[in-house]
Amino acid sequence: MDLQGRAAVITGGGRGIGSHIARILAENGATVVVSARSVDEIESVAKSLQSEGYEAHAIPCDVANETSVEMMAQEVSRRIGNVDILVNNAGIARSNPVKVLQLEEWERILAINATGTFLCTRAFLGNMIDKRWGRVINVASIAGLQGGQYMAAYSASKHAQVGFTRALAAEVADQGVTANAICPGYVDTAMADYAVNRIVGKTDLSYEEALQSILAANPQKRLIRPEEVAHIALMLCSVDAEGINGQAIVIDGGLGIR
Repeated sequence: MDLQGRAAVITGGGRGIGSHIARILAENGATVVVSARSVDEIESVAKSLQSEGYEAHAIPCDVANETSVEMMAQEVSRRIGNVDILVNNAGIARSNPVKVLQLEEWERILAINATGTFLCTRAFLGNMIDKRWGRVINVASIAGLQGGQYMAAYSASKHAQVGFTRALAAEVADQGVTANAICPGYVDTAMADYAVNRIVGKTDLSYEEALQSILAANPQKRLIRPEEVAHIALMLCSVDAEGINGQAIVIDGGLGIR
């Protein structure tokens, strides 16, 4: 795929799915900006890509903070100009029964996963509309399409993200911009490791037993690879994906068919 001349911002780009998306977009010609709160992580990703000849920048940002997002957008504009592709990947996952779920935790999860998606989209959408070409890709979750035990805050935030995607898609459908969500199941990243360790901490299961309890829900009995999610993101950036808009693309090994 030829993304020469395209510029992309990937939030949560310092590791996991975000770093894989940054790499695949860079490998296909895009100038990429990786952004996250962890400066060390995003600089590591950017330097790795730069060492291979790709144009990559590391710009820190807390997506839940309006001022931070505005400052990041200004720095992006200064360094690379207008943005064509925005990947809202920054997110956190926590689990607790509703009866003990603290308001602070609820608000933090919603702020990063949902409000952060809104703030970053708002920051870059205008230029996409002006150019009449843009891609907004929101990395959501199957939790944004269904519920699950002890996932009230996370599921609510991802439902909000999917709902925002669909509303945005309708709003920009005739302006050359598309908006889509990718909804993975458990992906082989630190977030899945957190989920497994939470099970270990709440039960008598070993790490391997806890992992198998998660894999049991996937007909393929495996974690999704972050590269698989990255390839979906790349596909959505193509010219031929123009007709894909407002979709929640599930990649869960077939969980929904059971």
